[in-house]
Amino acid sequence: MKLPDITAVPPRDPNVVMRLDRLGSFHQSRLSFMRILLRRLEAERWTFDRPVFDIDTRGTGRAVYTAHGPDRSYSLVAFANDLPPEKRSDRVIATEWDATFTLFDGIPTTDDLDRLQDNVPRQEAGRISERELSLSRANRSVRLWDHVVDALAAGRQPDRDKVAEVGYLMRTTAVYGSGKFGAADREVTAGRPEFQAPFQVEMLSVFLTRAFVMDLVEHMARSRAPDTAVPLDPDLRRRFGIGNSTGLGMAPFLLTHPALINSWIAAREAALARIRALPQAAPHDVAIFRRFARRARLHVDDWHSEHPVQIAKIDALRADMDAVLDKLEAADLTSNRPWDRLWLWAEDALTLEGQELMASLLMEPYPHLVDELATCMGADEAATWRIDGAMTCTDLRALTEDVYGWALAIDWTDPAAQARVWYTSEAKLEPRLGDRFNEPVEPYEQPLCPGRDAARMYTDLIASDEATVAGFLMRHPQHRHIVRRAQIAGRLPYAEIRDNTIDASVKPIDMLRMKLSFFGASHFDPRSDRWVRINMYQHAPFPHELGARSGDDWAYPFLTEAAE
Repeated sequence: MKLPDITAVPPRDPNVVMRLDRLGSFHQSRLSFMRILLRRLEAERWTFDRPVFDIDTRGTGRAVYTAHGPDRSYSLVAFANDLPPEKRSDRVIATEWDATFTLFDGIPTTDDLDRLQDNVPRQEAGRISERELSLSRANRSVRLWDHVVDALAAGRQPDRDKVAEVGYLMRTTAVYGSGKFGAADREVTAGRPEFQAPFQVEMLSVFLTRAFVMDLVEHMARSRAPDTAVPLDPDLRRRFGIGNSTGLGMAPFLLTHPALINSWIAAREAALARIRALPQAAPHDVAIFRRFARRARLHVDDWHSEHPVQIAKIDALRADMDAVLDKLEAADLTSNRPWDRLWLWAEDALTLEGQELMASLLMEPYPHLVDELATCMGADEAATWRIDGAMTCTDLRALTEDVYGWALAIDWTDPAAQARVWYTSEAKLEPRLGDRFNEPVEPYEQPLCPGRDAARMYTDLIASDEATVAGFLMRHPQHRHIVRRAQIAGRLPYAEIRDNTIDASVKPIDMLRMKLSFFGASHFDPRSDRWVRINMYQHAPFPHELGARSGDDWAYPFLTEAAE
């Protein structure tokens, strides 16, 4: 495969890409982890079965959903609960849930299921083993759940408008992996081809969870009215995703995994650069792009939020997509580097939301240029951690000015510039964001403000007469962490967020949005500036449909025949 010459259109400047307001406008794409997973499951012809479904008429019991790949099998073990409404909460402090899950490495025995039943429903209060790869829990969206059960039990389909308004029957409140609560460490599975891309364990767990939730709601309808109940219409069934509530616990990940974040962004930017550098576009590819633009417009129409900031962004995005569709009516997209011309127009004409949706849409016609980049999205972070003590202080000064020039321009004596403090709660060991000047949290501050720390380091650096980084750090060991970050960002251009993460105006939901977009989430609905609800796998095929329906083309709603 001959790749386009991206030297003519290089990847975007990290000073543009790595700003929080832009990161907080990212959308899912061909490089999102859900789509990477389903492409593999379909290509490798994975099969699925449900060997256990012991759920009673009250909706309590256990079930097992097993995915069989070329070399290994993995089983979602689910425990359903009849949870009283007053105990239902999305907060991390909850102790009971409507359903709890673990992804088991292999096929569990009855003894395994009994052991897991004693622990998985307790979540943090229980313990799992290295045979388990993840631990998760979910709660019903009660209003929609009851409506769907009532409708199916009465022999009719639920109201499509109500389904569209919520989009899921359960939402997870945590999907833990990588060694938490006794689960297998990342190193146990990192060498397996199916898990080399990031977060594939978690994405597989959620994919199977969605199948369980839909089976459960149909089971509850049959249990209530066995003579009249009907299953969900398959097209309507696929409109249900899995919801998720995500809070501050996810935000620091972007700062504590700089090499991994660089891999994600670099792959996305390389894909965009490859497409922009194409000298011409085939009519077939242009037709695909136009079709996806119309589908994306439908997707935006289905996006609802109660948060005023997000409402404004959605309204602006609808206007953006109308402008894109108008542009496509008359645009010549066949020659003279058409996608670069379209992109340059978008930079001037569209909001950040619109620009970043355009970046995702441009990838859709070109799987042969984009999909291989999924193999570049992991990172050996330990390999980047060593500090280069032989670097000269002159070079470190230049590097700091290049990577952190934006931070050096901030007046750090202004209280607003340091208004927030990242710390860890004692009760749940979860990240929190406090007020530096009104809460007694500063002694517990975590090093999650690279900008301020770089400015402090730079002040000492320009006053130092040491020749090398090693000599400088011998005198100023408090700067080791930021010297390490600067050197990593010098090698990996997208490793560092180039914004103030402790400013009075910082919105952690921007960090959550960026990470969740790489998961493949959609319909971001902030509930404050610190937590957000999303939808996962909406419109995707179910396990039994893979092969008959595309494991890749599902992220946007399909057009009607008239619209086609």
